[in-house]
Amino acid sequence: MNRVLTVCLALCAGLILTVAAQVHAGELQRQLTGESAIEQIIKRGTIRVGLDVFVPWAMKDKKGELIGFEVDVARKLAEDAGLKLELVPTEWSGIIPALLAGKFDMIIGGMTVTAERNLKVNFSDAYYFTGQGLLANKKMTENMALSDFNDTKITLAARMGSTAALTAKKVFPNATLRLFDTEPAAVQEVRNGRVHAMVAGQPLPAQQALASPDVLVAYPDMLMQEPIAIALRKGDVDTLNFLNNWIVQAQASGWIKERFEYWFESTDWQSQIQ
Repeated sequence: MNRVLTVCLALCAGLILTVAAQVHAGELQRQLTGESAIEQIIKRGTIRVGLDVFVPWAMKDKKGELIGFEVDVARKLAEDAGLKLELVPTEWSGIIPALLAGKFDMIIGGMTVTAERNLKVNFSDAYYFTGQGLLANKKMTENMALSDFNDTKITLAARMGSTAALTAKKVFPNATLRLFDTEPAAVQEVRNGRVHAMVAGQPLPAQQALASPDVLVAYPDMLMQEPIAIALRKGDVDTLNFLNNWIVQAQASGWIKERFEYWFESTDWQSQIQ
């Protein structure tokens, strides 16, 4: 009789533990879901996107409105989800800390996936790939080969906190590197002859050279190919799942390819900012 009672008690205890574990798991799931950015976005009805201003990813048109490839991506994402969009321009050097501080929900701003950044944020799947190029002062670098820029006599520019800066250090370790908060500032240094050249993501070098062929020249070499993805805070699988599924749909429909060709492979949009 005692053995039967012991077995019954053990079964009851096991059942209680199982039910308790299921209740705890359910509460944990509800907590994680409630804390996810996508749930907060749905409640708010607005996606808040952080981005920096640089051509042609995001820039102001003649009316002072933001336009560009990443602006289109953010707007399409919000539109497809039936949500409003709030763009939050943020200096690149502080954009990840601003994300972590909750000033916006995600970064859609031409951000390259790197191991160092991935320690701080999660990345969606890549939605396109870009490459780093070299924009040079034509007069200062006449007849120079790409390898000639890896010299202690050469001064290069790049945007602070960008993968262009990392590329410049890797490809041209002997050159002096000056960092700037914005790409337009770096371009101006090249134009004025205060640096020999700058490293920047394409299509900026190519398009700047086309706009000022007497002053600037773009080298055709691709210094590095890089995946571009959406960044969000860690521990948020629901938002990550939402973004990855949207990227698959946007790529499959040809929409990302069409927008990429418009902003990166044509100059049709330049009349909007000139």
